[in-house]
Amino acid sequence: MILKITFIFLFFFTFTTNSYSAASSSGTTKSYYDRAAKLITDAKKYESKGKDKKAKKRYERALKFLIKSNEEKPNQADTLNYLGFATRKLGDYKKGEEYYLLGLKIDPNHKGINEYLGELYVVTNRINLAKERLNILKSCNCEEYEELKEIIEGKKQSKY
Repeated sequence: MILKITFIFLFFFTFTTNSYSAASSSGTTKSYYDRAAKLITDAKKYESKGKDKKAKKRYERALKFLIKSNEEKPNQADTLNYLGFATRKLGDYKKGEEYYLLGLKIDPNHKGINEYLGELYVVTNRINLAKERLNILKSCNCEEYEELKEIIEGKKQSKY
């Protein structure tokens, strides 16, 4: 009788443990990239409201996730785009430019990279280079083109 109870207990314990672990590994955990993208979206919202300290904290956290994402899956243009973006937003234009240029080696027509690199060029007073990025975006019929065009023309300010 004790043997039967022990067997039933072990069977039940094994069955419930496996079902819990299967549920936790079902893919509900967000990737480092997804977590960083969410933080960047939040940071942009805080920035638009003038809450720069909160935005900076989000960019710093996003940067940590993006570095991990790049370690897991190196040389993804979208990751390099956001690495450049977060780094630039934190004031390191040189490193931001490096990330953008790496991303362009992978995808020369990446809309986000071309827009953000153009913004970096405007902020660092290299308007001719910004216009080159704009020219690449010219045929995309996209908001990235319009955004960069307004920044170059001075109709819209780039925060940094």
